[in-house]
Amino acid sequence: MGSMCNIYGTLSEEQLELFLGLDDQMSWEQPTWAPVLGPLARGPFVIRGLRPMVGQWGMIPPGSRDRVPRLPPKPGQQQGARMGTNNARRERMKTAPTFRRAWADGHRCLIPAAWFQEPYWGITHADPLTRWEKSVAWRFARADGEPWMLAGLWGTWTDPASGEMVANFTMITQNCDGHRLLALMHKPDVDPRTKEPLPVEKQDKRTVVPIERSAWRTWLEGTQAEAEALITVPPAEAFAHGPADPTSEVRLPL
Repeated sequence: MGSMCNIYGTLSEEQLELFLGLDDQMSWEQPTWAPVLGPLARGPFVIRGLRPMVGQWGMIPPGSRDRVPRLPPKPGQQQGARMGTNNARRERMKTAPTFRRAWADGHRCLIPAAWFQEPYWGITHADPLTRWEKSVAWRFARADGEPWMLAGLWGTWTDPASGEMVANFTMITQNCDGHRLLALMHKPDVDPRTKEPLPVEKQDKRTVVPIERSAWRTWLEGTQAEAEALITVPPAEAFAHGPADPTSEVRLPL
């Protein structure tokens, strides 16, 4: 189970060039990307050598016939259900068929983001298993005003019909159970049979993996062990956060 990050704010071309300290203005393919990204949209990511690329947010499994990731079809189906590959759980990124080749080949990337968004359902630390009927979109920026660089994996896929090479990437997530701020986000996980919330100790709250500027090159170019050591949850003080709707009066129970 576990929750996912499905929406984030991008930087403009000019903001990204300034953030990366690029001397030469990039010749971006047009159109570039939207200011707010969801799964399967095109967005920027950064690879070894701090080289920016643009690709699909959602990795395409090896052998896929289409750029939209899908499970194998069940009997009687023309096509399988869509797969969610915009997030890679750190616990499975080494073994999951969609992600393991990228991890093994050192295809780690950084995803620039102005903010990322999660749903708040009214959960409190005193009562983490109840929720409202409707969530409030909650945005997380850096407290220091800088953009995020979020850890990811990337790859390329060749369209068998057209021969087009499609760059694609995924955002790594990690467990954040017990975090004073981030553990308040997302619905409680439920038992698939009873539909009742699982006990607190069996919940699996997730968050993204921010990488500090001083560690960018280690994440992109270091060993697997060095990169994996960077997967940590920042303290609550690292975040500036609030409702996506500035008129909302909802406040977190912190």
